[in-house]
Amino acid sequence: MTHKNAPLPAEFEPEFVASLKKLFEEMVVFNTVLGLKITRILPQKVSARIEMRPELVGHFSFNRLHGGVISAGLDSMGGLAVMAAIGARHMDELPAERLKRFGRLGTIDLRIDYLRPGIGDHFELNAEVLRLGSRVATTRMEFLGPDGALMSTGTGAYIVS
Repeated sequence: MTHKNAPLPAEFEPEFVASLKKLFEEMVVFNTVLGLKITRILPQKVSARIEMRPELVGHFSFNRLHGGVISAGLDSMGGLAVMAAIGARHMDELPAERLKRFGRLGTIDLRIDYLRPGIGDHFELNAEVLRLGSRVATTRMEFLGPDGALMSTGTGAYIVS
């Protein structure tokens, strides 16, 4: 097992990245409904994109994104960040072995701060792990508009054991 304080790898194997993308984009069916597309998976940060669609509108008068899309998207990204951090901690294992470690991952607390209305043709989501413990991981997430403006922030706690 890799030591907890070992330096993070610069990047993951393509097989690991492809498997995590498939898991999040296809096997987590609700992420398909959201249109969540993973754009980057690094040990220290993950990113994704959501294209605006009529099905995601929460306020029809302003064509504003529904707050539940923001919340669900940030929650998913927090979970993905935890998976990346766990994967980085166990680089001595084969990618397929690391993927088996995520069976018990689940959200135990989530806070979203809505700072600006979700208006735009697409949105960028980023997440990072603040602390990865043996039982609980803490994350920070951000939801950005097409111009890079911060629209929402989130923090989450995830059970990892």
